Amino acid sequence: MDLNHPIQNIRKMNPLIHNITNLVVANDVANTLLAIGASPIMALAVEEVEEVVTLADAVVLNLGTPTPQRIDSLLAAGKKANDLNVPVIFDPVGVGATHFRQTAAQQLLESVDFSVIRGNTAEIASLIGVHRQSKGVDALDSEELPVDIAERCARDLNCIVAISGVVDIVSDGHATYSIHNGDSLLGRITGSGCMLSGIIGAFLSNMASTDWLTATVKAHCAFGIAAEKAVASGVSGPGTFRAGLIDALADLTDDELTHNHRMEKINV
Repeated sequence: MDLNHPIQNIRKMNPLIHNITNLVVANDVANTLLAIGASPIMALAVEEVEEVVTLADAVVLNLGTPTPQRIDSLLAAGKKANDLNVPVIFDPVGVGATHFRQTAAQQLLESVDFSVIRGNTAEIASLIGVHRQSKGVDALDSEELPVDIAERCARDLNCIVAISGVVDIVSDGHATYSIHNGDSLLGRITGSGCMLSGIIGAFLSNMASTDWLTATVKAHCAFGIAAEKAVASGVSGPGTFRAGLIDALADLTDDELTHNHRMEKINV
């Protein structure tokens, strides 16, 4: 994929993104992927996930609404993707909230090599054993900065880590970026982070591993710019924003990504 024209190339290549996502957001994740130009598949059954992965250009594993059977599917899909060198994105939804999710996340981290892990500050902190209070899937304030947590998690887990918030942070443990695109309405619809994880999968598809960091940063910028476009179109609240976000992703161009991104490198 051409890093200078990622959206154009997604639409040209129509990559298949395999999502094992949660029940709350599956429809929205599929629609945002369709809007950006990718082809989503949402196969859940452990009996077929390995076969589906053989067809996929990226795999997105989401810990939301977990069950023992779904965790088996996450493990099988992740391992198969590793065997085939297909990028794997992990969204550890609510990982700090219950022992069940924490145990499942630990099992996944021990069994699968992830390309990108994306979550909020509390979720990412939980993955590296930082003690932070978590209520539901929402992060709470802490003295440790998201930048520090992202960098440490990226080094500890040897992957790219993205922390979503008012300012998004993306790091590979060495280079770190802050992304300032987006709108507060993203926090008023369920599943915006899960949608972003799917978009990251589309941007990483058919991409060399050396380009994953840049692709992840651009995915964040694209999603944030789409949110800004949706608001500028005159939405009246969360409901119309949700529809407007999908429309904005469908209408987004590489020129807009180039000229409207608000991103800076904050560490080398």
